[in-house]
Amino acid sequence: MSLARSLLLRASRSRWLADQMSRRAFARRAVRRFMPGEDLSEALSACATLKAEGFGTVLTQLGENLTTVAEADAVRDHYLGLFDQIRSRGLPVHVSVKPTQLGLDLSADACAAHLLVLAGRAEATGSWLWLDMEDASYVDRTLGLYRSLRARHERVGLCLQAYLRRSPADLAALLPLRPAIRLVKGAYAEPAHIAFPDKRDTDLAFFDLSVKLLAAAAKGEAYAVLGTHDLTLLRRLTARASELGVKDGAYEIHMLYGIRSADQRALLREGRAVRTLISYGRSWFPWYMRRLAERPANVWFVVRSMW
Repeated sequence: MSLARSLLLRASRSRWLADQMSRRAFARRAVRRFMPGEDLSEALSACATLKAEGFGTVLTQLGENLTTVAEADAVRDHYLGLFDQIRSRGLPVHVSVKPTQLGLDLSADACAAHLLVLAGRAEATGSWLWLDMEDASYVDRTLGLYRSLRARHERVGLCLQAYLRRSPADLAALLPLRPAIRLVKGAYAEPAHIAFPDKRDTDLAFFDLSVKLLAAAAKGEAYAVLGTHDLTLLRRLTARASELGVKDGAYEIHMLYGIRSADQRALLREGRAVRTLISYGRSWFPWYMRRLAERPANVWFVVRSMW
């Protein structure tokens, strides 16, 4: 792992830095590189703009590792209201949540109950609920939550991280469920025995896992989502999808708001199904540091944007 990435990931865990930066106007200006604003209304406006261009979107409210049951209840209610707004505005929006947003650290049963309610609302409003993956200590519990959801609901998806050494086995175990999987590279600081420290190994793992997902998608046994900004990888994978007989629209490409926007539009013009992930909320600092750690070269862009 590079020194820059290591420092950014360490910064992402600092509550003192998060508190300091959240108060600084220049930091809030910089974070707009990756999110349209802190408020839900700004995120929904961005979704409407992207819809006019032909994009779908995924919304997530930032914040994780909540400390009280009341906070988790409030997050559940917020997302319930969001699903209703999505339907009333006719937006092609999915919702992605972190289990710790819904109280996983406090009560696994309460978290599971919240997720079942949200999955039901997602189906009732014609949307989807995606279960995000957090650091490696949560993987087993998150897989268990997804299995429970998938047993009762169709329109639920799960994120898997390619840099985790265990992910090939996890994917193989999930495929009998006919899952929807969003594959990403991974953005948490993990020890080398748990996650690949070398970017090249992560890229190879991402490609191999994506091919397995696409092969399952070609048979109607999975819905594959490629969550990466790596255009070289995407070109190889879209070519492989064609070889496997996976039709355009039978899989999706997910990219973050504000990253490679021109390339997202180019992929859309080629007939790919592209969905833009939009984050909002005031608890943006840990998420923002992890985004910078994915590509430390973005730091210079951020420094310029602050001024």
